[in-house]
Amino acid sequence: MARLRNSPPDTIRTVLDAIPDDVHRVQPHAISITNATEYGRVYLPHEVAAIGALAKERGLGFHMDGARFANAMARVGCSPADMTWRAGVNALSFGFVKNGAMSVEALVFFKPELAAVTQYRRKRAGLLLSKGRYLAAQILAMLDDDLWLANAKAANDAAARLAAAAGDRLVHPVEANEVFLRATPEEAAALRAKGFDFYDWAAGEIRLVTAWDSPADSVGLLADAIREL
Repeated sequence: MARLRNSPPDTIRTVLDAIPDDVHRVQPHAISITNATEYGRVYLPHEVAAIGALAKERGLGFHMDGARFANAMARVGCSPADMTWRAGVNALSFGFVKNGAMSVEALVFFKPELAAVTQYRRKRAGLLLSKGRYLAAQILAMLDDDLWLANAKAANDAAARLAAAAGDRLVHPVEANEVFLRATPEEAAALRAKGFDFYDWAAGEIRLVTAWDSPADSVGLLADAIREL
């Protein structure tokens, strides 16, 4: 979801309060946020902490979907602890696939009892993989010398170059590695005619996603093409 500028806890509290205490309705069990979000926005540590306080107040778990956690950390520059357990997060999905790894993610539990239960839930869901050391080797390599942050910064910097060329076409401020632009179907077709590929997000809106290995010259060509629209 998009970053909530007007007090995230108040917005979430409104949603929670609208759920009746009724056996016929599923009751909330946890709060889950995505950082960086689907719109490329980044929750700051104090915003995460405010949501964490609400989760504790309501007796709810607090999960952070970190498919782009590296991009968020590269943007903010704080300690990962300040963005997670110190802010009340109970579990983090630490993403690597969107940051250069292949088929590997990590679950980080800040409540040990959750880790113990999950070992059995994996098998129940049919997700227990063999040869896990091949996955772990990628994570170890990414963490070594903070390669995960270097990769994320490269993706963020590429997105920033595109944002600088976009002017008033930006739909959302660019804080990670996603760029949402206003573009007519004709303008989108003109970009594709030059060999660029992207996602049609909504009517008159396209999404560009940069990667850890986006070539600088290709990013420059796309930035020039955006300026020329």
